[in-house]
Amino acid sequence: MLDFRKKGNDSIALGRKNVAKNLQYYRDAVNHYYAAFHWASRIVPKDEGFAPTPEELEAAKEDPFFNEKELNELKSIICSNCAMAHLCLKNWGFVRDESKKAVDYNSKNIKAWYRLAKAHEMLQNWDEAGNAIESGLEVEKDNKEILQLQKKLDKRIRKARVLRQQRERARAERTSRIKDVWRHTKQDNIALGRVSLVATVKDDEDENESGGDEVEARWHHHYPHTGQLPKRAQDGSWTWPVLFVYPSHHQSDFIEHFAEEEIVALRMAQMFPEQEDDCSQETEMPWDYNNEFRCSNLAVYFEVHCLTEGEKVIHPDSVERLKDQAATMRFYEASRALKGDEGPEMATVARCVERKHLHRQRKMWIQAHGSLWAKPEPCPVIQVHPAATLGQVLRHKDMVVPNFLVTMFLFPADHPAHTEFLKDHKIISIVEPQKGN
Repeated sequence: MLDFRKKGNDSIALGRKNVAKNLQYYRDAVNHYYAAFHWASRIVPKDEGFAPTPEELEAAKEDPFFNEKELNELKSIICSNCAMAHLCLKNWGFVRDESKKAVDYNSKNIKAWYRLAKAHEMLQNWDEAGNAIESGLEVEKDNKEILQLQKKLDKRIRKARVLRQQRERARAERTSRIKDVWRHTKQDNIALGRVSLVATVKDDEDENESGGDEVEARWHHHYPHTGQLPKRAQDGSWTWPVLFVYPSHHQSDFIEHFAEEEIVALRMAQMFPEQEDDCSQETEMPWDYNNEFRCSNLAVYFEVHCLTEGEKVIHPDSVERLKDQAATMRFYEASRALKGDEGPEMATVARCVERKHLHRQRKMWIQAHGSLWAKPEPCPVIQVHPAATLGQVLRHKDMVVPNFLVTMFLFPADHPAHTEFLKDHKIISIVEPQKGN
C-alpha cells in the first residue's frame, strides 16, 4: 500500500519536472493512488489498547499496523493526493469526489479542503466552493492559498447564496400554498388528480413513430400543466385555473382566475355574448365561421375520471387520483422541474422519476389486461347546467381535477362534433344549480 502511494508521489514529481508536459505521469499517479486506497481499505485497524508481540513488531517493519484514526488519516492523504493528480489532469469532477472522500476521512486535511474548493470553482458551484473555503479556514485560518481563493470568489459566492436563499424562500412559499390548497380540497370534498408528465420511458422509444415531443402533445393537450394553483383571496374565497376546450373547432381558452362562487353562464356570457338584434350577426371569434358560439347555444360537460376511488391499476393515459398531500407536493414540484424552472439537472432527475412512475403503471396494466392496447372505455361525462357555479362542479362526487386545472368541454348544441362526442361519451348525470342560484 505504502509502495503504491510512494509510486504515485514519484509520478506527480516526474510530471512536474517533465518539460514536454507529458500527462501520462499524472495518469500513472492516479492509478497508483487507486491501488494504494484499495489496499488501505483492506486493512483491519487495531484497537487502541493493542499491545504487539515482538514477532508482530518485527513484521510491522514491512507490513505496518494502524489504529482506526491513523488509518483514516492515511486514507485521507491518499485521496487528497489522488485529487491532486486529477487536478493536474483538469478532471474537476474527480477532484471534487476524491477531495470529498479525503475530508470525510480527516476533516483537518487542509489541502483536501483547498482542492475541493478549487474543484467547485472550476465546476462553477459557487455556493459549495464558499462552504469548502469556510471549512478550510476553520482548520487553518491563515492559509494563504485558501485566503486568495476566498478573495477571488467572494462576489460570486455572495451572489450564489442570495439566489439560493431566494429559491429556498420560493420553495417554502410553494409548500405553504400546496398545503393550503390540500386543506381546502379535503374540507370541501374536492378530488385532485394527475396525469403522467412524460410520454415515454426511454429516449428512443418513439423514434420509429412520430417522435416523443409529438406524442407528449397528443397525449396531454387536454391537461396541460399551467404552473398555476388555485388561489385564496383575502375574503377567504377561492379561484381556480379553468380550461374551456372547444373540440368542434380545435380551439381552447385558458381562464387564470375563475371564482368558485361564479356562475358558469356569466363567464360564458362574457366570452360568447348573445346577439341582441340580428341572429345572423357575426360573433367575435374569427374561427367561429358559422356564428354558433353564443352562450345560449352551448352545451357544457366535464369528463369523469377515477370512477372507482380505490382502483389500483390505471391505464397510463388515464387520470390518477392524488391520495395525499405528499403526493400532491411531489407532483407539482416535478411538473415545475420538467418545465425547466429548477435548471437542467433537476429537469433530468424529474424526468427519470416520472419515467419510472410511467413504467410501473404500464407494467401493472399489462399484467392485469395483457396489453397497453387494451385501453379503457372513453370517459363518461357529466353535463353542467349553465346556472351552476364552479364550486358545485368542483364538489360533485364524480369530479376529479387533473393537474389543478378544471377542464370543461363546450359544444354548439347542433354541431356534428357534439353528436359524435355523445356517441363515445355517455352522459351519466347533470350538475343542477342549487335552489336560490
